[in-house]
Amino acid sequence: MAYVITDTCTKDNHCIEACPVNCIHPTPEEAGYEEAAQLFVNPGECIDCGACVPVCPTNSIYVLEELPAELAAFTDKNAAYYN
Repeated sequence: MAYVITDTCTKDNHCIEACPVNCIHPTPEEAGYEEAAQLFVNPGECIDCGACVPVCPTNSIYVLEELPAELAAFTDKNAAYYN
């Protein structure tokens, strides 16, 4: 996984719109969108392009290698959403 979304995500959907491979979910059209506390990057579909990072107004998206240690649990949370 190249990118991780953390709990400061406000589901503004800018990252969904910027992603060229649609690897960020849930989208507003998907079941469970309203109930989801945040958005998640699909580690199997992400192409490491970074298009999502600069459009995030809450700075909630991190390159995996730059994820602060106190937010490390979000790596598993993003992956678990797709399992």
